[in-house]
Amino acid sequence: MANTDFHQKLQELNQKVGITSFKALSQAAAVSERQILRLRRGEIAQMRVDVLLKLSSVLQVSLSELVTTFSSCKLSQEKGVSTQQMLQEIADLKKEYQRSQLQIEQQRELLLQQFQQSSLQLLESLLLQFPVAAQKARENPQLEAVKIVPLVENPLNKLLQTWGVEAIAPVGAEIPYDPQKHQLMAGTAQPNELVKVRYPGYQQGDKLLYRAKVQPTS
Repeated sequence: MANTDFHQKLQELNQKVGITSFKALSQAAAVSERQILRLRRGEIAQMRVDVLLKLSSVLQVSLSELVTTFSSCKLSQEKGVSTQQMLQEIADLKKEYQRSQLQIEQQRELLLQQFQQSSLQLLESLLLQFPVAAQKARENPQLEAVKIVPLVENPLNKLLQTWGVEAIAPVGAEIPYDPQKHQLMAGTAQPNELVKVRYPGYQQGDKLLYRAKVQPTS
């Protein structure tokens, strides 16, 4: 059963931010209605820090103010814990929560990078062979294959763009030879001499994924 005083205080906070009911507060903060009931009962000491952070954000009050407003001084004294001590514990838990969130975000980015790398390995054959087939189809529009080029090429380009992967040069392009980014398939070439791209290379930002395979123009 809710504490009348805390029930009223929560209603007042709801009204200030334009929330019409406790159910609406639950939805806005993305917490269960059971957590809202705990707040109304004055059981804030039993609530998780992440829940309190969500509620304080939606109600537009600081975490300390929320704890002070819904803490029972009498209950705290009976347990031998002052409101100030409780606030300090909440502050410590908040710091730990923020550290945990940072670690989770770093782990998420690492997993995303690993996923991208493993996916690129699976796509390697397509990345290297399809541009060649697509170029040949464009050079001979009579081939029926030209009709399917956009069906594969557009999704592939969108995927690579999402991951920040760029082709070093398109198939058939004549570009200055760069031994750091290009691999000669035959013959010899000096840096900056024109070479023709046979297979595209790829890079992701400053990271080279595959060197473009090239051959001398003459």
